Amino acid sequence: MFFVASKIFYFLLIPLNWILFLLAASLLINRNQWKRKFRYTALFIAIIFSNPLLHNSISRWWEPPLTKLPPNAQYSVGILLGGLSMYDAKFNGYFGNNADRFIQTINLYHSGEVKQILISGGQNNVFSKEPTEASFLYSQLIRNGIPKEAIIVESKSRNTYENAIYSKEILDSLHLKPPYVVVTSAQHMPRAMMVFKKAGYANVIPYPCNYHLMDHPIEVVSSILPDITLLGNWQYLLKELLGVVAYKITGKA
Repeated sequence: MFFVASKIFYFLLIPLNWILFLLAASLLINRNQWKRKFRYTALFIAIIFSNPLLHNSISRWWEPPLTKLPPNAQYSVGILLGGLSMYDAKFNGYFGNNADRFIQTINLYHSGEVKQILISGGQNNVFSKEPTEASFLYSQLIRNGIPKEAIIVESKSRNTYENAIYSKEILDSLHLKPPYVVVTSAQHMPRAMMVFKKAGYANVIPYPCNYHLMDHPIEVVSSILPDITLLGNWQYLLKELLGVVAYKITGKA
């Protein structure tokens, strides 16, 4: 139930959908006073959520800094969180926008900083019986030179909470000692760390990647001019900000 509700909630977080709903309502309603209110509200939302300065400022505040692991440090497990790949209609797997999670994880293994990789990702589609994400990522790790004996697969989880719970069950059963390195996108990392600590992990090290914004000087002109693409990008940031609230209320973080 929580999984399905989260999918509906995610759809409702897209500002572009709010604008389309308000414009549609303004066309269907008969009263001119409400038509104007709906249209002005749609315009206000468009102006606010297409403002780069607002979006970028909140993103910079939310995303944690890069993690620099100590020289010659070695950790038992690097936990790669799903949400970086998908399947097409013929169940061919391919990487999405968060593929940097995969790249950074194999870098950690090849550099000797993690001894094993735990992939955490199950079926993420409500309606389709597609393969688990972990099965695709497992095949890609093999293709990139990671030996089978260094890969641990957790293929039941469908969200961050389940990532933490099911991964811990496996790690405890294998008697693999912390600290563990958790690899996920920078925007997702604050929520992930709250959930993992709530789930009882004694020691986890965040390894954020796939940054939405890098640390560079703010360009005044580009920060003022509206950027319509942000109407879609806000869904990812709002998902994390409000996701923390939802997880706190339900006791998952």
